[in-house]
Amino acid sequence: MGKLLALAVSRGEILEVDTDTGTTAVFASGLNRMPDGIVEDPKTGRVYWTDMGADPAAGTGSIERVDADGGGRTTIVPVGGAHTPKQLAGDWVEGKLYWSDREGMRVMSCDLDGENVETLIDRSTGEEDEELRRCVGVAVDHGRGQLYWTQKGPEDGGLGRIFRTTAAPAPDPAHRPDLEMLWSGLPEPIDLELDLDNELVYWTDRGAPPTGNTLNRAPLPAHRAPGRPPEILADGFGEAIGLALTADRKLAYVSDLAGAIHEVDVTARTKRPVLWSGTPLTGLVIRKHGG
Repeated sequence: MGKLLALAVSRGEILEVDTDTGTTAVFASGLNRMPDGIVEDPKTGRVYWTDMGADPAAGTGSIERVDADGGGRTTIVPVGGAHTPKQLAGDWVEGKLYWSDREGMRVMSCDLDGENVETLIDRSTGEEDEELRRCVGVAVDHGRGQLYWTQKGPEDGGLGRIFRTTAAPAPDPAHRPDLEMLWSGLPEPIDLELDLDNELVYWTDRGAPPTGNTLNRAPLPAHRAPGRPPEILADGFGEAIGLALTADRKLAYVSDLAGAIHEVDVTARTKRPVLWSGTPLTGLVIRKHGG
């Protein structure tokens, strides 16, 4: 029996979901600031999430944390400490959190206690349309010291991209010489997950069918090499957002704005409904503690 934590963005709740039965319980409530990305610290069981803020244009994003039992709620990055934080990733060896900031057009980091907030990648300058520069998904490769992130582009625009750079701070985050564009022309890529044992990257895409509203997978490119065309592992989602991989990398869970969670067998390329929640779902994480 496995458990997921899923963000019910409209209801302001973290739902604990049994992956076998689809039964749910409210893990935390009162998240009234548009929660989007969620991670669990595998060492402590603490759960962290991003809040986009009630008005994405206002720049009132924040990051919060609760203990493994859902208590001890704490704001670690205060309101306004981020603009519109989206997917959240953790480097539990270094004790760092990373997130993409959509309207802020940047990728940021902080310590697990919220200290040392930094902008690592700044995409807010340049001549490209602002929608092309908005960062959404993020994933970290601790071993290589690298960050991956998505820039989804306009809605159903077919202009989404995935990038990579080093995770270390740069003197000028807006002009990083180590930045690589790995994929372009994607429908609308959202959240990312890495399978480092098998050198693979997975992502959700909420763009237009047939290549959007999908779960995708591709090999991690070599340095300065373009990404190979992705495999579509499953399709037919209702605006796919959240993504979580099991430890053995055999199953993926995908949440969507239609309120569903599906389990995808990444070898057989089959999907099974786990939950129809009736409310939009954003970020997703597999529980390792509690439950």
